[in-house]
Amino acid sequence: MSSGSEAPPFWWQKPDWRAWALWPFSLAYGAVASWRMRKAPRHEVMAPVLCVGNLTVGGEGKTPVCIALAHEALQQNLKPGFLSRGFGGSFSAPHLVDLEHDSARHVGDEPLLLARHAPVVVTPDRLAGAMRLLQEGCDFIIMDDGFQSARIHMDYALIVVDARRGLGNGHVIPGGPMRAPLIEQLRFATAILTIGEGDGAARVVRRASRAGRPVAAAHIRPLEGHRLEGRRVVAFAGIGNPQKFYRTLEELGAEVVATRDFPDHHAFSHDDFADLEELAGEHGAELVTTEKDMVRLTSGTADARAFAEKVQVLPIEARFETPETPAAIIRETVNAARQRRLKQRG
Repeated sequence: MSSGSEAPPFWWQKPDWRAWALWPFSLAYGAVASWRMRKAPRHEVMAPVLCVGNLTVGGEGKTPVCIALAHEALQQNLKPGFLSRGFGGSFSAPHLVDLEHDSARHVGDEPLLLARHAPVVVTPDRLAGAMRLLQEGCDFIIMDDGFQSARIHMDYALIVVDARRGLGNGHVIPGGPMRAPLIEQLRFATAILTIGEGDGAARVVRRASRAGRPVAAAHIRPLEGHRLEGRRVVAFAGIGNPQKFYRTLEELGAEVVATRDFPDHHAFSHDDFADLEELAGEHGAELVTTEKDMVRLTSGTADARAFAEKVQVLPIEARFETPETPAAIIRETVNAARQRRLKQRG
């Protein structure tokens, strides 16, 4: 199951009969995923490679973390570039995202967000994509996702875990949201980053600590959130974890009178626009959505762009609890790549 597929709600609850009924299939899926992670060829590239991945299917907040790390790389006089598979992309060869001409339908919504901050190449072939970034003059590669499936060497693998949802029911696909067994994934992780508040990630933190993996924490902070304080809003989102977005709006003091969930990476239709406008009208409320959803609207059809003008957007950023953490991650990635190259020469 891709991160764009709808995750069944039981994945995020205590294991029930559905998770246990699927246990044999989860066992088989986990065995294959583990084997692929252990045996996959990891091609080395000249630039340092920092992977921002997760243990489960989507919604953990990787995109703002990638952006924060790119900003830190720039501070260290590096030229970062993002490597993404994209979602629903239509390019077979590596494609450099063009903000002026590409739409979310062609390259995916996350790559369009990332491209506002550094060059982005989308392709299923991570090695070819890395080479294209090098051709563009990038000397530091940030890989958005691909922790379990990438075929290039990762100098640093930062695993993002939602502090509230954690591992869900802890079962592997299809019985749960895990992409591979926890122990197997931690074997390839460099560090864990918990996002938000809650104790859902406690199991990961304990296992990571026992495995000697450092654990850091960050929060997703809204920007310009004061504009929504005291406002009546109808919130809609087509992201991996829409409830997180709705909670953020409430914490900002917005009165969320209604919500509408859509599948992750949803391609909005004319009927969606009509339904949402009608719902907002019934409640005398404003429409508000996420940056990911807004980029799909503003890069879409004329109908979508016209609808976007009627919608408020809530921009966000990732803020690390320890401000020095991003700088340390960049330095450690660069040092690991340097050691790797020295070994090659030796």
